[in-house]
Amino acid sequence: MPEPMHVMIVAGEASGDKHGARLVAALRELRPNLEWEFFGSGGDEMRARGVETIVDARDLAIIGVLEVASQLTRFLRAFRSLRAAARARHPRLVILIDWPEFNLRLARRLRRDGQRVAYYISPQIWAWRSYRIRAIKRDIERMLVILPFERDYYARAGVSVDYVGHPLLDSVSVTTTRDQFCAKHSLDPSRPIIAFLAGSRRSELKFILPPMMDAARRLASMRPELQFLLPLASTVPRTEVEAIAAVPSSVRLVDGDTYNAIAAADLAVIASGTATLEATIIGTPLIVVYRASRLNWRIFWPLINVPFVGLPNLIARREIVPELLQDEVNRDRLCAEITSLLDDTERLQRQRSDLLEVRLELGSARASERAAQRILDLLGA
Repeated sequence: MPEPMHVMIVAGEASGDKHGARLVAALRELRPNLEWEFFGSGGDEMRARGVETIVDARDLAIIGVLEVASQLTRFLRAFRSLRAAARARHPRLVILIDWPEFNLRLARRLRRDGQRVAYYISPQIWAWRSYRIRAIKRDIERMLVILPFERDYYARAGVSVDYVGHPLLDSVSVTTTRDQFCAKHSLDPSRPIIAFLAGSRRSELKFILPPMMDAARRLASMRPELQFLLPLASTVPRTEVEAIAAVPSSVRLVDGDTYNAIAAADLAVIASGTATLEATIIGTPLIVVYRASRLNWRIFWPLINVPFVGLPNLIARREIVPELLQDEVNRDRLCAEITSLLDDTERLQRQRSDLLEVRLELGSARASERAAQRILDLLGA
């Protein structure tokens, strides 16, 4: 009987859990004759694909120096658990997915332990903290990147790299019409809908959700025809949202239906990250927002070396969607930007056209399958 193929896979956020699950599914589909044994860190979607999650991603949805420091005991426990599991099980390969604050540190230790490490979905070192390229070149055997310009960036630095395309093209799926979604969630399809997506990490929710809800409360009183949605990431329980911010009665919480919620919305206000590309692929006009603790902002803003933070703007190489950053993320500015965009049909249509161009630049679907094939090449399978 052939030996099981042990592979360690480490994701720590809702998006990474999703991409990890699709990668695991593609590996099983490409080599159904192999006895795969996946273990590591992930969430519900990876568990559903048969990954043994030694560390639950929901416990470590953190970002930034302050957040890592405040959760240091939990962070170290997870770090040690994963390192110990790798030493005990001797995986043929470790696949790290995004989550750089944790994974780049883990990569260094695993490489010292003699593990082979591949990285799927690059840290955004081309945008900020570019000095981390040295650690990647030292610790990562192969980078599998998902944005077209990342391949050239890593190749110039001497890092072994493959461009596989964006996995969101495989996973973003709208399954209901606007009318069907509205009927399901007791909304009026003839009235405008605004979706708020505050992120999947506790630190994002803490700093971004309250001003979003303040804006929704103000807009509901100013513009009673507006309807509001708050789609929740799979790693974010309702109780946590309600503990962070008072959700007005005008805002409808939506569990497990994020893509349909974005598609039904006339406009989405989205924390910078993966969800901005999900909206891009769907074609919903959006406003990108980002806010962190003052100390994190002061530490990291000087390290940012690109003109935009929103992925649609970075890929387009120009501002096609508005960006509100740090102190600009407040009730009054959000209300002004939302109403200005919502009331300008020409501007909305221009943004939809620009988003389609970005969608086309992301390439073709089946990125997860291409990534899986590169993994199989590394495994010699």
